[in-house]
Formats: sequence, C-alpha cells, structure tokens
Amino acid sequence: MSTDLEIARAATLKPISEIATGLGIPDEAVDQYGRFKAKLSLDWLRANAGSSRGKLILVTAISPTPAGEGKSTTSVGLADALSLSGRNTLLCLREPSLGPCFGQKGGAAGGGRAQVAPMEDINLHFTGDFHAITSAHNLLAAMIDNHVHWGNALDIDVRRITWRRVMDMNDRALRDIAQSLGGPANGFPRESGFDITVASEVMAILCLATDPDDLRERLGRIIVGRARDRRPVTAKDLKADGAMAVLLKDAIRPNLVQTLENNPALVHGGPFANIAHGCNSVIATKAALGLADYVVTEAGFGADLGAEKFFDIKCRQAGLTPAAAVIVATVRALKMNGGVAKADLGTADVAAVERGGVNLARHIENVRQFGVPAVVAINHFGTDSAEEIEAVQRIARAHGAEAVLCRHWAQGGAGAVELAEKVAALADGPSQFATLYDDDLPLFDKINTVATRIYRAERAEADPHVRAQLARWEAEGFGRLPVCMAKTQHSFSTDPAALGAPTGHIVHVREVRLAAGAGFVVAICGELMTMPGLPRVPAAETIGFDAHGNIEGLF
Repeated sequence: MSTDLEIARAATLKPISEIATGLGIPDEAVDQYGRFKAKLSLDWLRANAGSSRGKLILVTAISPTPAGEGKSTTSVGLADALSLSGRNTLLCLREPSLGPCFGQKGGAAGGGRAQVAPMEDINLHFTGDFHAITSAHNLLAAMIDNHVHWGNALDIDVRRITWRRVMDMNDRALRDIAQSLGGPANGFPRESGFDITVASEVMAILCLATDPDDLRERLGRIIVGRARDRRPVTAKDLKADGAMAVLLKDAIRPNLVQTLENNPALVHGGPFANIAHGCNSVIATKAALGLADYVVTEAGFGADLGAEKFFDIKCRQAGLTPAAAVIVATVRALKMNGGVAKADLGTADVAAVERGGVNLARHIENVRQFGVPAVVAINHFGTDSAEEIEAVQRIARAHGAEAVLCRHWAQGGAGAVELAEKVAALADGPSQFATLYDDDLPLFDKINTVATRIYRAERAEADPHVRAQLARWEAEGFGRLPVCMAKTQHSFSTDPAALGAPTGHIVHVREVRLAAGAGFVVAICGELMTMPGLPRVPAAETIGFDAHGNIEGLF
C-alpha cells in the first residue's frame, strides 16, 4: 500500500498560477512561493471577493482516538467531489504545526488520494507563517523584559507578567522556566514558560483579524500583564504593535495551493482546537465565500471543541452563517469508544460499534443545538464490515442524521460524490444557525453553559481566585467576550480516558487567560497543557532522507 507521501509525489500538479486563474485571480495578485504555492493580494481580494455569495460548510468529527477519524482528509475529498459534480467549490484548511508532525498526531494535509499539495512543504515550513507568528510573539516578550530592564516607566509588576514565550515544537521541558538568571546585565529574574505557537494569542489574532488595520489594532490590545496599581499593560503601551504587525505583513495573506485533483485550496492559520479556537483564518474564509459557491472548511478535533468554537467564536466575531455541517466518523474510532483495544480493531464487532455510537449521537445532538443541519460521513477503512457500517447508519438515523459511506481516501473525489450531493442539498436549504449563549451572559455562566450543554457535565467549577479573576475582567469591560474552552480532545469530560459519552462529571477550570486582542477568554480545564510533550517514540525518530535525497518517514 502506498503511503500518503508516495501518493502525493505521484500526483501531477498544475502551476499555481493556473489554479489562481481558475478562480479569476490575475497574475499581479499572486506572489508565488515556488511553482505550487502562493500568497494572494489582500487588496485584490478586498476589491474583488468582498461580497459573500458562497455556502459555508463545516467539517467536524466525533471525539478523536488513536484509530484516526480523517477530518482533513474528508474535507479535501468533499471539496473534490463537489468540484467533480460541477459546483464551484473552494477548500479552506488550517496549516499544520511542526509539533505534531515530529510528535505523534501527524500533519494536516489530508491523506490517501484526498490531500492538499505540495504535502511536504505544507507539513513543514510552508510559507513561513508560523515562524512569523513565533517571531512577533517573542518580540513582544523581549520588549517586555527590555522595558523593565531600562527603568520600567510603565511600572510593570514583574510578578504579574502573563505573556509567555512560544515555539512551534513540542517540548515539555519549557513549560515552566526561570529566566533572566546570571546577574543584573541579564534583566530581572522571574518565573515564566513557553507555549506552543498554535496556542499564541498572536495566532488567534491573525486568524480572527479582518484586514491589516484590524490586525494591528488587535495586537495593540494584547494584555501582557499588570502594573503595580493593577491596571492592564498592553502591547500598544509598550509600542510593540507596529513592529509585530510588520513581522506579520505576509503571514496575514492567505496561501493558495491545490488538491491532488487540481482543485483550489486556501490553507491559512493553524490554532489547535483543544487549547485555542481551532479554525482557519477569517480572511481566507471570507475570501473563499466571495470567490466560490460552496466553501468547505474544518475545525479541529471533535465537534465539542472545534465546532463549538467555530460557531461561538469565529462565526460570532466574523458574522458568518454556516449552511451545513459534516460529522466525520469511522467504524474503528466508534469501536474504540465502545471499549475495543487498538490492536483488536480489525475484528468485526457490531456490539462495540453500537456501544461507541453514543459518542457519535452526542456530537449529532450538539451540532443540532446550533441550528445547523448535519450529515455523517463514514470515512471507510478496508477492515470495516457491512454490518458495522449499517450499525453506524442506524445510530445516525436514530438521532436525525443520515450517514453516508465515503471512500475518498482510496478514490479521491469520486469516492465522496454521494456525500457531496447530500451536503449540497442541506447547504441549499434553510439554516437556523444561532450561537449557544448571548454576549451579555456572565463569563462563568458562559463556561458553565458549554460544560453542561455540550459536555453534558453536571456543572463547571473553579477555585475562588479564578472566579474573582473573571469578575475583575467583567468590571474592566471584558464580560461580553465569548469563552474558549481548553480541555482534552479525547473525551467530553476532562478525563482523557472517559470515552463514549460521559455525563454528570465536573469540569474543573484551573486557570483563565484573557486574550483581549483575539477577543475571547480562555478557560483551561483539567490537566491540559498549552505546551505539549513528545511521545515515548516521536515521529522525528523515523524522519530523514533516503539515498536519493527524498524525505522519508513523513507519513
């Protein structure tokens, strides 16, 4: 069986200028990064793709397991299938992080014959967007310490500096650090730490900004800490916003690539959905809606994380109205939710599918809470039995959704034609989209709403200092912000081992962070870390060059 990398290398790609021409984008609005990827002109997009005409389709999934669900793969397959049926379609995905590529999860370019390309570039440095975000974030960190070192005119309380540093790699050793050691020349010692770049507020800002002016304004609103009198200190106070915006001048422009079937794709931005809002950029999505009749996008991890944040944060801020949703499920993942070990997934077990089906049912119910019509995509594996597939379809029907078997991994767009027809029919019909909670609801009540209505917890709870912090932010005028729940992706609860559809659990909020520039409050739940660690055997151990100088081990 060919690997994803081998399949990608065997594909015949068109010059990216041809892909742009197919969208009606002239050469002068395309800055090429090699033959097969490009940055698009924001001025041209603003002038020519400003009015939305497209139907927005969200691809989400059941709770992720080591068996794999294939959300990005299904997004690509669906876009290819819609294009194959003659519909003017544009795909919008996030960029992969180097952390998972060299760790455990892998990249985000799809798989099999449903990939975006050039796969190696996309999964590695791509067009440098993540490096620019990392640099802008760390420039602000450096300017904070420099300001304190040279007299501290803003009277920053070094004990209340909240802005950490970031890097685009998994490294548990950097979660908590002591910095500025070695004497007066190195600044004032203090405790700090690193997050992964995808958790950076700068990443969220880039993905939620509507244009360069909005980007700079949001960067200026970043709160880096508190002065001794407890007033907030911002990036604008430090005069860092202009330089940060300059570092992001190209990163804010959407990246144009193509699928293996030569259909256009915008790949831009990359926040994780378990520690951030998990959606591609608003700029790319709005541009796509002005260029195509159908726009396929995805949100990270399960619908309890990515889809909830897509609806409650991205759509709320950007004024987007999703027309339909696709919930990706696999027989293998449902069997794992039903208690089957990964090593035994190749054995047919309808009873396990039915036990694990409660996870799919919960996600269907959750998406319907937002008033968005949904269809289930069964991402096919060769070990799936007909009886197991029928069980998934029965579970979906019992909860008001149709489940369609898809073979896009093996067949590309041709393997998802039935899904495309079902999705188009839903998208062309009515959508009663509404967010889960109102802006005026108190911050902790918003947290509790997500915990009880989406996670089916008995309640959310937080220590008194967390509740007091939320109350202070409300008093400062931040009470109308949405909440961004940061928790394990493996369970509806905060316990990653609690598979299926647990109820009655407690969601403990151990920490809250104000992302004033991004425009949301992060609630960190359970034991989730914003700087992941590498697994016992990281993927990096098997990545390298073969005798011919080709990359091997990258999927």
